[in-house]
Parts: sequence; C-alpha cells; structure tokens
Amino acid sequence: MKQVVQNYKSGELAVLDVPAPGCKPGGVLVRTAYSLISTGTELMKVSEAGMSMLGKARSRPDQVAKVMQSVATNGVPATYRKVMGKLDSYTPLGYSLCGVVEQVGAGIDDVKVGDLVACAGNEHALHAELNWVPKNLYARVPDDLAPRHAAFGTVGSIAMQGVRRGEPQLGEVALVIGLGLIGQLVVQLLAASGVRVVGADPDPMRCELAERLGAAACGDPASAAVEAAVTELTGGHGVDQVYLAASGGSNQPVELAARLSRDRGRVVDIGKCRLDLPWNAYYEKELDVRFSRSYGPGRYDPEYELEGRDYPIGYVRWTERRNLACFLDLLARGRVDVEPLVSHIADFDDAVETYQRLKDGDLKAVAVLFRYPEPAGEGKAEAPAVAVPAVRRSGGVPTPARYALARSAGAPVRLAFVGAGNYATSMLLPHLAQRDGVELSTVVTTTALSATNAQRKFGFAQATTDLDAVLGDPSIDAVFVVTRHSSHAELTRKALLAGKTVFVEKPLALTEDELAGVLAAVEESGNDRLQVGFNRRFAPLLREARGRFGARTGPASLRYLVNAGRLQHGSWYLRQGTEGSRFAGEGGHFIDTASWLLEADPVSVYAAATSGNEDLQVVLRYPDGSTATLSYVTTGPAGFPKETLDLIADDKVLKLDDFVRASVYGRKRWVSSRLPKARDKGQSAELAAFIKAVRTGGPMPVPLESLVATTAATLAVQAGLAAGAPVTLARAR
Repeated sequence: MKQVVQNYKSGELAVLDVPAPGCKPGGVLVRTAYSLISTGTELMKVSEAGMSMLGKARSRPDQVAKVMQSVATNGVPATYRKVMGKLDSYTPLGYSLCGVVEQVGAGIDDVKVGDLVACAGNEHALHAELNWVPKNLYARVPDDLAPRHAAFGTVGSIAMQGVRRGEPQLGEVALVIGLGLIGQLVVQLLAASGVRVVGADPDPMRCELAERLGAAACGDPASAAVEAAVTELTGGHGVDQVYLAASGGSNQPVELAARLSRDRGRVVDIGKCRLDLPWNAYYEKELDVRFSRSYGPGRYDPEYELEGRDYPIGYVRWTERRNLACFLDLLARGRVDVEPLVSHIADFDDAVETYQRLKDGDLKAVAVLFRYPEPAGEGKAEAPAVAVPAVRRSGGVPTPARYALARSAGAPVRLAFVGAGNYATSMLLPHLAQRDGVELSTVVTTTALSATNAQRKFGFAQATTDLDAVLGDPSIDAVFVVTRHSSHAELTRKALLAGKTVFVEKPLALTEDELAGVLAAVEESGNDRLQVGFNRRFAPLLREARGRFGARTGPASLRYLVNAGRLQHGSWYLRQGTEGSRFAGEGGHFIDTASWLLEADPVSVYAAATSGNEDLQVVLRYPDGSTATLSYVTTGPAGFPKETLDLIADDKVLKLDDFVRASVYGRKRWVSSRLPKARDKGQSAELAAFIKAVRTGGPMPVPLESLVATTAATLAVQAGLAAGAPVTLARAR
C-alpha cells in the first residue's frame, strides 16, 4: 500500500510503498476514502522539518530538554547516535480520515465489513491507503453523510472539546481568535449552541467565511472593529469566553483575550500560540484559563485508545469517541457545514506536491482533502446513480377532471394558497388577483397575521391556519403550495390524495424518498394533476426565439450562466440541513429550461464546485448526444445580467440575454426588440396555462414525467458533488 511519510532530518516528503497493516483484535482495518490535511498542525510539522538543526531545537525546547537529560545519563556519543537515528527515519503524517471497513478484528461487533467510518489518531488515521484503527478511535458515519465531510471528524472533535471546555450557555457572547480550520468549526459549534460569536483574524477572507457560517462580526485583531463589536454585543462588559485557536509566536492573542473578556471570563486554549500571560490583566479580572486536550477524555490514555476500555458514561459523558460520533451527527443533521471549508481536493498520488504548495504559499487553504483511488477488482464501488421513478397511475378518471367536467359553464376556478411569502405575494398572486374566471378562495399560513395580510391585499374570501379544512373542501379546485422547500413534497402529497389539482413551487422534492412519496400518492389516488413552478419555458421572448431557431437534426450544445449573487446573512436559503442546498431549491428552473429547449430529459449529470460549493458547474448529457452546461455562480458582480443562455446546433445559435433581448444566428439573423417593460420570465403565461388545464380538465402544461426527470436531475447534482463522479439517471422500468 501507499503512505505519506516525512524524514524529519532532511525534511523530505514522499509517498512510499509500505506493507499493509494486519487486522489485530480490538479494531478494524479501514480502506481510506478521504483524509484531511490539518493546515495548522501538519504544516507546522512539515515546516519544522525543513529547518536547520538549530531551528529545530528552537522550535521544540521540550525535546531539547530530553536530549540534555539523555546526555547527562548516557553521554554525548550515545545520545548523538540515538537522536540522529530518530531524526533520520520516516515518520507518518495525518490524523483525520473517513473510509470503508475492510476487515473486522476479534471482539468488534458494532460495525461490519462495508460500513463507512470516520477515524482519528496520529498513529491510526494516517494519510495511507489502509489503516488499522482501534475501537475507541472510530465511529460509524450516519447515512447520507458524504465521506469527504465525515473526514473532518477528528478536527471537528478537537473543536467540540474546546467548546465543551468553555462551557457556553444560551445567550452568551464568545470571541474566537484565529479563524483557520479549527476556529471556523468553533464558530459554527458556538452558533449552534445559541452563542453570539465575534471572530478575530488578520485574513479578511477567513473573516468573511466565518460571518457566512454564523459569526455575528469578524475583523482584524489589530483593528478597532473587533473591540467595537464586542462592546456592542455585550454592552461593554466583555465576552463570556475566549477561544484561542491561533498559532505562532505572537503574544497578541492572549493579550487581546484579557482586554476583551468580562470579569471572571473563561479563556480556552485550543491552538498552539504563545502564552506569556500578562499577569496583572489576568489577575485583576480573575480570568479562568483552561486548556483543551485534543479530541477529549481518553486522549493519550493507552488503555482507552489501544485496549478499548471505555469510560462509563455516567462519569465521563463526552469521551473522544463520543465527541467524534456527536460531531458526525451534527454534520448529518446540517447543524454544522464543512463544505465551505474545503479549499482543495487533491488526488492521493499528488500528496507531496500538495504539501509543497501549501508550504510555499501557492495554495491558500482552510482545509485540504486527499482523495484515494478506489480498489481495483470485485470490490470496486459502482458508479453513483439517482433513480428516476416511473409514473404509475391507477385506473379511473382523476377527481379534478370530474370537477372540471361537472363545473357549469362560466363558473370560476376556485383556488387555495398554502403559504403567502415573498414569492407568492410578488410573483404569483398579482397575476391571479385580477384574472377573469378565477376566485381566490382561501389562504392558509402557519401564522394568522400573515394569512390576514394576504387576504386583505389580494381579496381572498377566507384566511385560515387549518390546512385540513381546505383540503377537505370540495368546492376548491386547485391548491398552490408556496411554502419553504422542506414542506413541498409532503404538502403536495396530501393535496393530491385529497383530489386537488396542485401547483407547487420548485423544488418538488429535496430527496429521492420525497419524490417517491409524491408519485406513490399519484398511483394511490389516480390524480396526476400536478404542475411545478418551472416558469422559464413559458417566457414569451424565449418561446419566440425557440420558434425562430426552428427544428434541429444534430446534437446541440447549450450553455446557461446564472449569476445568482450572494444571499443576505440569515436567509433561510442557507439552512441546508433542513431546506436543502441553494441549487436544490432553484436549480430545477434551469435544468427544466435546458431540457425543454433540447426536447428531452437528461441521462447523466456531472457536477463540480469551487471551494465551499459557492460556484457550481453542472454538465447534463441527453440521449441524442446533446449537452447542457449550467454555470450557477454566487460570486459574480451584481451589475452583470442574471441569466444568459446560448444554444448551438446545426450551424445556428440561439442567444438569450436575461429575458431582455434574444437573437438567432443562422442563414438569416433575427434580433428581438428590447423589451420596454420589466423582464417577463413566464409566470403570467405559466399561470394562464395552469388555470386553463384546471378549468377544462385538459392535459397539464408540463407532462408529469418531465417534472419527475427534472427533479431527479436536480437531486443528482448534490449526489455528484458528494461522490466526485458523474451520476447516471437510472430510469425505472
């Protein structure tokens, strides 16, 4: 097998072929999928190895003391041979990884071969293809947690133990000094605990990242911004806790901690910074200085780590293994997000080059992962796939069609709205409120006041918080589901089972199980009267351009740039744990538009992202060989158009400029006139087509099979990002 090693004497880094470890009792043999480079601890070790002998001695005075003791005991020649022999040996690197259990040792019954586990320890979670890991240094990875995220388990445990040592309480204010990898995780853990956080770091990019991940304010510790933020948040009393997550030889962190702490505050050292405590400052405030020992209780205890002797939970609630499992659980539930911390993913074979780039400063990174090759042969994992479930309908005439046939001529279509948020009140209801033949019957919201506001503004006959009463009202023809993303699938399922025609805003579903649940309701009820709010295909300008482009005979290439822009801090779109990713929420718009233009559903999806998944590149393949590339970016300037599209095929080009102007280049050139009014992205025409289908009982504007395929393709983007590989869209027979 291959392993990353370093010669501490020469500083040489190498990927060596070494014997594979055996699977001993009391542990498991793990094949690594991803391992994490600690850009703090490991780079410090790598940098020390490149120093002169004098530099090494200055950086490790503790080791110098041991050498001097050995000289006194064994003499200079013997000590010299011992020290040189130790220095001139290869030592391992790494301590945080995720991998698959390949063998289970005797006495292990909590995991089995094939399970995904996160592993810890600088002797057992190394940058190596195989590691033997004792029982108390691994934890099973929860279902649906990506392996590359689980590789953060050890550093997450370090951050978690530091937070536990600070004993934060709801409503307190904390200062985190140093916003590297550990500091960023500490910020998120504190925010998840109900603590307001101020961050301090000289790097403005790290400050911005910490604010996006939950910090109330961040700034350079040398500036007045940090002190001003602490004063504002604490009323001038000072912070309750300070977490020292910095490194280096400056004494500034401990001095800043003393200045900004409240009386009897707590100062927790997590990193490795200089600790020349200013005695007067710490004495006068009676500050409580605490150290956080790595991953938690059990660390450095061989009986715990090597022999598997656990501490009773009644006496030691949070051991290093329980910290590891807790952090993985927070990741799986979306309470902590490590994806924005991933600056770079390197192939394991490129380990030496990656370390060198980090050391030289060519690669600026918060966190770097090594991705390991899959084993050849029978054990190789299958290519990832997302199911595109078949649409099955039971016999009989759907209830909404019966309503349409029974409705007397000229009777209005009666609508109910579930949800009355910003999109509903700005983009849908204004098109429906004055439409002939439409009656806004009932608006349902979770809070009475928002329902009353919508009733007053748009003229709903009733406002209520009782969803069941609306679904049970036979006079209501159609239900609009315009709530937060996490509730779309379940509300759609209920409305279909109640026999209503349904208009649900995107996304239809956030998981494959949710999508399957909606289709199960279709099959059970026979009601397939469903529309998802993919409005771009109804935009008049785009429809005209498509008509001018005409039919095509060969495969097409489509490019779609979406300059989405940044979200404001606190937006519910950022709650990925409950509401899905931002692309999961609105990416279906653009996939649907591409599929409509290409007149087919995609067969595979490949997705790649910049660090933090801020900017996505999604490549869709279609049955005839056509491709669509969607660039979904949040880092572009606000003044640039939001949506631009090019379709190229058969010596023709269709170009759309943000729904303001369109053109077609071919044997003849056509250019639209600039629209005199606001951009029309198709909402009005989409709603007109939907109301017509409800009134007449005719076909829905978009076939249900297309809505399902678009939803599955959107889900495949997240699966592809997690797997780092193309995802096949497997259609059920």
